[in-house]
Amino acid sequence: MGIIRTGLDDNSLSSDDSFGEFFPETLETEAIKGLYFQHAHRLCGTEASQLEIDHTQTALINVGGSCYTFPWSTLEDFPESRLSQLRLCTTPEERAKLCDDYDETRHEFFFDRDPVAFKVIRNFLARGKLCLLREICNAALHSELEYWGIDVGHMQPCCRHRLLCFMDDLAKRQSKHEEWMRKRMLQKKAEMEATGLCRLFWLLGEAVENPHSGSPGKVYACISVAMVMITVISLCISTVPELQKDERCAMFVVESICVVWFTFEFVVRFFHAQSKLDFVSGPLNIIDATAILPYYISLLVDIKDDSLQNSTGRSSLDKLGLILRVMRALRILYVMRLARHSVGLQTLGLTMQRSMADFGLLLLFVCVAVTLFSPLVHLAESELAPKAARSPQVSFSSIPASYWWSIISVTTVGYGDMVPYSIPGQLVALMIILSGILIVAFPSTSIFHIFCRTYLDLKEENDKLRKEERGAELDCLWHLCLLLHSDYRERQERLKREDDVQLMGQAGIELRSLQ
Repeated sequence: MGIIRTGLDDNSLSSDDSFGEFFPETLETEAIKGLYFQHAHRLCGTEASQLEIDHTQTALINVGGSCYTFPWSTLEDFPESRLSQLRLCTTPEERAKLCDDYDETRHEFFFDRDPVAFKVIRNFLARGKLCLLREICNAALHSELEYWGIDVGHMQPCCRHRLLCFMDDLAKRQSKHEEWMRKRMLQKKAEMEATGLCRLFWLLGEAVENPHSGSPGKVYACISVAMVMITVISLCISTVPELQKDERCAMFVVESICVVWFTFEFVVRFFHAQSKLDFVSGPLNIIDATAILPYYISLLVDIKDDSLQNSTGRSSLDKLGLILRVMRALRILYVMRLARHSVGLQTLGLTMQRSMADFGLLLLFVCVAVTLFSPLVHLAESELAPKAARSPQVSFSSIPASYWWSIISVTTVGYGDMVPYSIPGQLVALMIILSGILIVAFPSTSIFHIFCRTYLDLKEENDKLRKEERGAELDCLWHLCLLLHSDYRERQERLKREDDVQLMGQAGIELRSLQ
């Protein structure tokens, strides 16, 4: 029986025959009664022991307690399968390589495999169609297909795509878990090898780098979040004109304390990192350095604000002072440090990183819409109705001037600073608004799914860290209990030996007195 193929293959779509893959024709063929039964048959109840089988023509297969009969002619159509190779076995050693057991009296091949998953294999051998089942895990089905020697390429296109995507995702998860385990093993090894002051520094770095590592890490996380909030509040207060002169010294002291704390944390994390190059190239670490450096640069370069205000020209010192003030305003980047302690902010960052292709697609849609509708609204407002604009300063005088209106319209923002007043312009506005809704909605769906998957991954990873921390605490308590129990037993045995010695001494004294 040949393999019945449906769906896509490797043929080019340029040929006329290839369109039949997408629009298959319904062939009117005469139904053959019992054809499926002839290719594969399941034996129920006592039928397996009572049925007379010609073993030269039919193979008796037992999979997890479920018996099936397959004609050897059916299995010969699948020469790469495990069942087809059974006919070539002549010795017990060869059969043992393919099956788990063999009954010489009944000529029955036994396989200790999942009988539910074998339904898929049986359906494929009998009908040539390979599909997924809801009650079977995709990973388990993929393992069964590899065991029975069935190529995934025989699967239906929709099911094959789902299975391959699932296996790719599973492989990524396994590689990520192995990488995480490797890092944890390196950290445990470094903890065991560290002694004295090095061990103290390692524990400090572990608390700074991993807030879930224990109570010190949680205390550090609370202090770090408090420092970030104080920095943001001081930055906001320093911009209030009424408080700039009165509270300037106090704000400088607060800023200095916060910067010293952040610098200490940055240095500890740098020396604690396994790879210094990966640490320096990390996005959050670059943001930390960008937020910390302006403070020290401003201390090294003594800039007098009074001289800058009284000077008339724009000297190099003025430009340097302006650059430093701008860099010091970057202290607001300290807010990004909250991502180390917030799963939500980590999810947002990873989603943006993983959705670059979707953001590029969204940007492409917006550019195409802006390029298309800007000339149309310019034509409608400036050419068809040139006197409709009430404010000539914000009219659609040119196509580049219409770009701004197209951007805020296609993104459904609509500031209202540029408004088409003519009937043709309003029709163009209606089209761009409807197009903007669709343009924003299409890529947003993919970004939403990436966000959900990223959030679940991070949540699972944090739960794993908490479980590991809890397991480590329980191990410490268990070892402490064992140590206390061993000390208690040793103390009891020592007291018992002392009592025995005392009793023996008293008995010796009494014996000598009697003598």
